[in-house]
Amino acid sequence: MTATGSTGEPPLARVGFDRAAEERAVPDVLDTARTDAATRVLVIHGDAAPLADVGSLAWSAPADVPEGAAWALLGRDRTGALLLTAVFPSGEDAPLPSPAGWAGLRTIGGALDATDSAAFVEALSLGRWLLDSRYCPACGALTDLGDAGWSRRCPACGRQHFPRTDPAVIVAITSATDPDALLLGSNALWGADRFSCFAGFVEAGESLEAAVRREVAEESGVEVGAVDYHGSQAWPYPRSLMLGFFAEAVDDAAARADGEEIAAVRWFTRDEIGRALAGESDVVLPGRASIAHRLIADWHGARP
Repeated sequence: MTATGSTGEPPLARVGFDRAAEERAVPDVLDTARTDAATRVLVIHGDAAPLADVGSLAWSAPADVPEGAAWALLGRDRTGALLLTAVFPSGEDAPLPSPAGWAGLRTIGGALDATDSAAFVEALSLGRWLLDSRYCPACGALTDLGDAGWSRRCPACGRQHFPRTDPAVIVAITSATDPDALLLGSNALWGADRFSCFAGFVEAGESLEAAVRREVAEESGVEVGAVDYHGSQAWPYPRSLMLGFFAEAVDDAAARADGEEIAAVRWFTRDEIGRALAGESDVVLPGRASIAHRLIADWHGARP
């Protein structure tokens, strides 16, 4: 298998602050934090956050956040200040002005520092659950929020519910014979020049390795041999945990698109990938916030 190097953790996998999970059980922790002038709040509007400039988020004081938000505790920053999120649905006007506008995680996530990127992905992942899962999935009753935004309890049937994460594998396919070849696919919903790694959700009762082999075979027609794990990151669209892998093709010539989800597959040379990463090609690769970009960039930077 082609050697693979690493340029560090994926952008949305970095640990930027203390999640302070033990404080979620403190009575009235959110109410107390909202009265503390040192508390910082990341406001989420739909899937966007406010920007202070092109590479940093704009944090707010609790008193500046208008009514109507769903609140949750994110953790504590390195100074010890509490970090909260206040989440608003996308169908309304922006809840407050932003110095440099609003941006989504896909767009800005790769440019943020560790604290901002960790806060954004946590707030967006948790915020969607806060807004979309107010009712008990077992009996339909309106649930009561607890644990500083991290759990819901049903007053009717007594069940307790927590934010859900769905595991998904994402795979870059290397050649068994050519150390300078990488197989990528183009989704049927994309433009013809956009290529990325192969991905899919892990099915019930399935291991990660089995999911890699199944998804790769379904989407690209390729049977793979060696499967190597290469890191993970959350991807809150809507609630995925992306688990990155390299997998080595048994037969390069077997590659073919499934014709449904994947419109085209293509073996790229290392030079072609390098030009695409540098923006010197018509080929469009995944954005820097994604683990797909990290897989491709790490493969390109490795030497066989």
